[in-house]
Amino acid sequence: MKRLLKYMKKYTWCYIIAMVAMITGIVMDMFSPYIIKRIVDDVIIGKKMALLESALLCLGGITLGRAVLGYIKEYMFDYSSSKVIVKLRKDLFDHIQKLSFSFFDRNNTGELMSRIKEDTENILHALAFGVMLLTEQGIYFIIASVLLFTLNWKLALVSLITMPLIAYLARKLEKRVGEAYEKISDQRAVLNTAAQENIAGVRLVKAFGREKYEIQKFLEKNKENYKLNVEQAEIWSNYHPKIEFLSNVVIVLMTTAGGYLVIGEDMSIGTLVAFSNYIYMLIWPMRLLGWLTNILSQCNASVKKIEKLFKEKPDIKSGENPKASEDMQGHVVFENVALHYNGVPVLNNININAKPGSTVAIMGMTGSGKTSIVNLIGRFYDCTAGNVYIDGVNVREMDLRTLRQQISVVMQDTFLFSDSIEENIRLGSNNISGEDLITAANDAKVNEFVMKLPDGYNTIIGERGLGLSGGQKQRISIARALVRNCRILILDDATSALDMETEYEIQKALQRRRGMTKFIIAHRISAVKDADEILILEAGEIVERGTHRELLALKGRYYETYCEQFEGIGKMKDKEVV
Repeated sequence: MKRLLKYMKKYTWCYIIAMVAMITGIVMDMFSPYIIKRIVDDVIIGKKMALLESALLCLGGITLGRAVLGYIKEYMFDYSSSKVIVKLRKDLFDHIQKLSFSFFDRNNTGELMSRIKEDTENILHALAFGVMLLTEQGIYFIIASVLLFTLNWKLALVSLITMPLIAYLARKLEKRVGEAYEKISDQRAVLNTAAQENIAGVRLVKAFGREKYEIQKFLEKNKENYKLNVEQAEIWSNYHPKIEFLSNVVIVLMTTAGGYLVIGEDMSIGTLVAFSNYIYMLIWPMRLLGWLTNILSQCNASVKKIEKLFKEKPDIKSGENPKASEDMQGHVVFENVALHYNGVPVLNNININAKPGSTVAIMGMTGSGKTSIVNLIGRFYDCTAGNVYIDGVNVREMDLRTLRQQISVVMQDTFLFSDSIEENIRLGSNNISGEDLITAANDAKVNEFVMKLPDGYNTIIGERGLGLSGGQKQRISIARALVRNCRILILDDATSALDMETEYEIQKALQRRRGMTKFIIAHRISAVKDADEILILEAGEIVERGTHRELLALKGRYYETYCEQFEGIGKMKDKEVV
């Protein structure tokens, strides 16, 4: 709540204007029962018809004033609350962007989407309507109570006799509904995740004919959500009718006691009419209490969920006095590096010396730790033991932003945004010239298929590259990495979907970029044979290292892989590869 109050302080004047309009409107509304009292006692009973015109004009003025003030109140509350939520969403999104890879390993997309969208909407609803109505009805209750005691303190005491009990029930309702909504919020995140995963993978589901299975899986999660909502409804139905009943009891008590006072001539009919109008100003807050409790409980649960996210801190941060290399050369050194993830050893005793402009290739079975090695270069994770240096500076001591600006990565999981091909290559950067973009596109063999498209580089591609082949998506990803012209280039299985000829052409283009230190993860001999050093990983350790010819001469794991991949190929092809 402190965070919300901090945001709300920026729009203090908006809230002040809204509050002034609200209070002024309430004060004007308080005169209506008094005017009606005068009409009943003086005009209808007392036959003073001269007062009727002025009384009706006053009621008309109050009605018009209430409408104008009500508009100002609603607009200012909605405007300021919307601004608060825009700021909250922005800060929440910014905070999520700063979190480390390990956070996203632990949390799923559906849950984060629920926090950004549904929970912020709950808070908006509470600020724009819940808090406003609670404040308004609270003021109504206080002023009306004072006026009731002014009119007749005995009848006021009778009318307020059930109020403490209503307040007690509302408090219990708030607590139980709050607990229920926290469960609903968690389950809603699970439901969103299930829907998001299924829709994202709908082609796979259809390909395997698993529609019924996915429908059943979603139905089970939907039933759980339904069950929690029913539990919340049961809580609501248990308390709200009681609050409604006690509110109506107030009317019965007031009418009965007031009738006796009028019959006994201790009170005028006009006063009783005015009293009944004021009493409704007490009843409505009581009736709205359950609904407002529900809104505020949802808001409270959502605030807790969002605040929990804000408490998450990135594991990877820039040092206190970060060192920034203005002219990075790309000399990468791993010194006795080990990595444990959640207590499980992933890498052990890794030593690499990649000189500027050199190419290091990494091969190994799935799960051997290839991607983990390159993830340490850009500090996506920190090593458990040992050190990683770039140009002699420990990466832990470098400015994180500066470090990553000098590293281009083509990740194993090719990801493209729902945007134009040009924007996917630029990745939001306006500093890239059109000439550099075309050069990178030519090197990555993107230009040859893009120019065949009707809109060329302005072609909008679908979600995650929908409409493109796997090889086309990989080529765009390679172009995106090359266009930045960084000192360090990481290709994580980046050519697995390419044909041999396209892969060969891209390799030649990479060789021409002599200023880049390259780390290539691949499974094909053809992708690594020209590297300055080839590392063979097994269970997180380097078991073989050397050039292509040196590793063939060892006749170890690399040689076995070579024989498997080139078995049955003619001698001329064999000699070409060697």
